[in-house]
Amino acid sequence: MSPEGRGIASGHHPVVAQGDTFRILHVSTGNVCRSPITERLTRHALAHRLGGLPASGLIVESAGTWGHEGAPMEANAAAVLADFGADASGFTGRELLDEHVIRADLVLTATRDHRAQVISMGHSAGLRTFTLKEFTRLVRAIDPATLPPLDDGVAERARALVRAAAALRGWLLAPSPDADEVYDPYGAPITFFRSIGDEINQALEPVVTALTGVTASR
Repeated sequence: MSPEGRGIASGHHPVVAQGDTFRILHVSTGNVCRSPITERLTRHALAHRLGGLPASGLIVESAGTWGHEGAPMEANAAAVLADFGADASGFTGRELLDEHVIRADLVLTATRDHRAQVISMGHSAGLRTFTLKEFTRLVRAIDPATLPPLDDGVAERARALVRAAAALRGWLLAPSPDADEVYDPYGAPITFFRSIGDEINQALEPVVTALTGVTASR
């Protein structure tokens, strides 16, 4: 059976035509800290930016390369989400499967090692798999005017964004080996979890802006 998608509003994606869907997969190691934070912050930000607009077709989910299948997210991760007003309820960890990668239109990983693991699974994942910070760096270099307008649908805009980012990858290299890494807070105190949450949130901001064409309200 196909793994259940996680829609941005309710945990269940709307019924839409296949061409109108766009699936974002966040990947970390255990799927109890970094990728749950990133999944839920992405969903929270997208829902906030889109407001009353239909969000059909955007599916945001996560999994772990050594995922704790069925496990809840770490309590400190849930506390970080609460700091941002994001919903941590109903989360269960998943181990990364081939089917998750096959179905994903964009895979965003916590580290370069995770990116390499996803790509090594095959399924032509190379052009749609990035570390989160790598994708942020590439997105910042893309002129939003070159992307389809939101009236054409968020999914169409998102697909164009991924293509543009993939085309830039060889030209905009990381300034340092650590620049594309989000470090694992597992077992760390809440202060470190909060610093990782801030790091993830800052990396997501330009991505969500590019996806929706809507800047964050201040």
